[in-house]
Amino acid sequence: MNKMIISNLLHRPIRSMISIVAIALEVTLILLIVGLSLGMLNDARARQAGIGADVIVQPPGSSFLSGITGAPVSVKVADILRKLPHVVAVAPIIMQLNTTGNVEVLYGIDLKSFEQLSGGFHYLAGGPFQGPNDVLVDDFFAQSQRVKVDDKIEILNHPFRIAGIVEHGKGARKFLPMSTLQELIGAAGKASAFYVKLDNPANADAVVKEIRTVPGMQTYAIRSMREYLSMMTPANLPGLSTFIHVVIGIAVTIGFIVIFQAMYAAVMERTREIGILKSLGASKFYIVNAILRETALLAVLGIALGIAISFAARVGIRQRFPTLPMQLPPGWLMRATAIAIVGALIGALYPAFKAAQKDPIDALAYE
Repeated sequence: MNKMIISNLLHRPIRSMISIVAIALEVTLILLIVGLSLGMLNDARARQAGIGADVIVQPPGSSFLSGITGAPVSVKVADILRKLPHVVAVAPIIMQLNTTGNVEVLYGIDLKSFEQLSGGFHYLAGGPFQGPNDVLVDDFFAQSQRVKVDDKIEILNHPFRIAGIVEHGKGARKFLPMSTLQELIGAAGKASAFYVKLDNPANADAVVKEIRTVPGMQTYAIRSMREYLSMMTPANLPGLSTFIHVVIGIAVTIGFIVIFQAMYAAVMERTREIGILKSLGASKFYIVNAILRETALLAVLGIALGIAISFAARVGIRQRFPTLPMQLPPGWLMRATAIAIVGALIGALYPAFKAAQKDPIDALAYE
């Protein structure tokens, strides 16, 4: 049977190749969309962890998504937090969403307090701010935009000089002096969040409870960084899970339609062949089994091609767009494989059963 199946596929190479490519497209679509979504989410979580804080304090009603809330509270809240037990450093930060060009979150920082959280930036070129119109960028941004120290870039319709290029992984990709960003967005003396460094991370829950007892702080969103980072999942990101499910549905539909059309046409073309097999004693199960095996072989070849394309695309994206991280978790490789195989087999069920129902006399007389 296997020799017959391979011969059938080789006898119609164009149709077989179209089916393989369609399944590869299905797998690639799933892996690229999921890989980019999870890659960006996990990258954002890793950069938050790299800041080095143990507790994050956000204004009342804040979203856990950076840059959404604006800068609604006074930076003087930092002075209150510094007086609490176990607190070593407090860094007020402005997070500003910028949609000019790429969607990104800018950080306005007080360099001294921000560097106290994790021991400071690792400068790959240049150095700290020298003036109010300086900006620090991370190495991924510098590589993607091909910029260097002393180059000018525009942020929020304002020219900035690149003072330093720092190692990625500390929150944002662009860091501005806090006073400059406050002026640009009209939020003088305001902040978006406060990162708190403790003498021991094990004291995070106790400090969170202590902050909530401070008069006026009861309505603030106060979380340990462990809790905050645990919230950064597809399930908690509005619309992401729905988006992924829609993409998977579209991909499965593509695979289903192509396989259904290919196998239905193949059954129609092989009517006499099916009649010969049945006249030789082939059962209905034998016919269905042959069609489904042929479909499974197409699916396996398409899946292998799709995974290969996805890995090649990840390398290309990493080279061309360093700020767009892409991940291909083994779990999703297995999931995409299962989705493609199940979708292909479902698409072949009707043609397979239609072939099995053919009367051998009518099939042999078919022209």
